[in-house]
Amino acid sequence: MGDKVFQILAGCLSAFALFAVSNSAFAENDLKRMAEIKEKGGCPSCDLRLAELRFLNVENADFSRANLREVDLKEAILPNANFQRADFRRAEAERADFSGSDFTDATMRSVDLEKANLSNAKFEDTDLREADLNTTILTGTVFDGSDIRNASFIRSVAENASFKGAKMDEVNLERVDLSNANFENARLRQAKLDRIKAHNTNFADADFSGVRLVSADLTGANLTGVDFDGALLRRTRLVGADLTGATNLDPSRILGACGDENTKLPSGIKLIKCSY
Repeated sequence: MGDKVFQILAGCLSAFALFAVSNSAFAENDLKRMAEIKEKGGCPSCDLRLAELRFLNVENADFSRANLREVDLKEAILPNANFQRADFRRAEAERADFSGSDFTDATMRSVDLEKANLSNAKFEDTDLREADLNTTILTGTVFDGSDIRNASFIRSVAENASFKGAKMDEVNLERVDLSNANFENARLRQAKLDRIKAHNTNFADADFSGVRLVSADLTGANLTGVDFDGALLRRTRLVGADLTGATNLDPSRILGACGDENTKLPSGIKLIKCSY
């Protein structure tokens, strides 16, 4: 019995030692890789799958067409980088700085960008389905033509951002500051826009089918031509908003929404006057 226990313990220790050596080798390889990336100013078309690149700091780096699937880029500082056509699926990049970077045509499904700085970055025609963009800085960021279905942006700041023509079905924008942003022709079916701040935001011709706008502030918003089929407007603030040509507004689903003398409404729709 004692010999068997000894053999089991010896086997476990050998496996642990092998694991430790293997981990050490991987860490050494990643450190070497980071040094090479810094020296060369990027790694275009490289296969960096599963690499540990946490805290990587390079400005104007080129990662175009790189395979960054499931890479660890937490707290990396990579402003003004080129990630065009890169594969970023399931990558971890919480608190990273990608300000001014270009992600055009990148594949980023299920990427984790929570608390990242993405100000003035470009995500044109990018696949961001199911991405975690909670509490991110998105000031001036461009998402035109991107697929952002089922992504989450809770409590982010997206002033002056652009989402023109983006697919945003079931996206969660709760408590996001969208002031002066542009959602022209965007598709936001079943999206959650509760408590958003959307002052002077352009939603012209957007699809708001099934959207929730609970306690949302759309002061001065352009809602011309918006399709509100099945949308819920509960305590929605529409002071100075323009809903000219908006369709499918259901009075039974407008609950406590308010406006003022400057609010423009479709025929047959009435709002109470805002007292707050």
